[in-house]
Amino acid sequence: MPRFRRPSRLLASAAAALLAATAATAAATPASANAPEPYTEPPFAAACDWHAYGEGETPDPWLWLSDPVCVEYSKRDITLDNGGAVRFLLAEPARFALALPVCRYYQRDHWSVQSTTGAVPYVSWDGRYWFDKRGRRAAMLLTNFKVGGATAGIGDLVTALRPHVPELADALEAYGDEAGETGLAVTLPFSLLCAGR
Repeated sequence: MPRFRRPSRLLASAAAALLAATAATAAATPASANAPEPYTEPPFAAACDWHAYGEGETPDPWLWLSDPVCVEYSKRDITLDNGGAVRFLLAEPARFALALPVCRYYQRDHWSVQSTTGAVPYVSWDGRYWFDKRGRRAAMLLTNFKVGGATAGIGDLVTALRPHVPELADALEAYGDEAGETGLAVTLPFSLLCAGR
């Protein structure tokens, strides 16, 4: 299995950004009362009308009026040489802003972080994250981990993250499997805004 050295800070930053939408909705209950469970697909998945966005592309502002909001983002061009990392960083605030006010949200995305265009990625993975504020559930699933172009187990990612984001490393380790997948579901606090919808 390849060792992940120099780009571990970049990976830690990307992984932290990856979890922000789900974490922002789940932050209000104590850990003991909100013990995570294995990942499941959202109960509203069959109702999704998917909207796909390319590298650095921001979602349509009117999309927050949909219910549920279901989006797919390509994040495979996170590089320094062609401005891919800058486009990624500029698009993320609008992507988060779309997710925060809605009651049911499902996101799929595809990540790849590399030094230069065409280089073997330092790390790549696919993610799925959803929340249902009415049903008071949120979940995330990370799959297809590769480090240095080689398939990696969750242990490699945990080792890379532990010095920088130990809480995230602990969560990934607790819910990861040998196939390189990790996923969990949590209970959300009550949302007055979504209760009547």
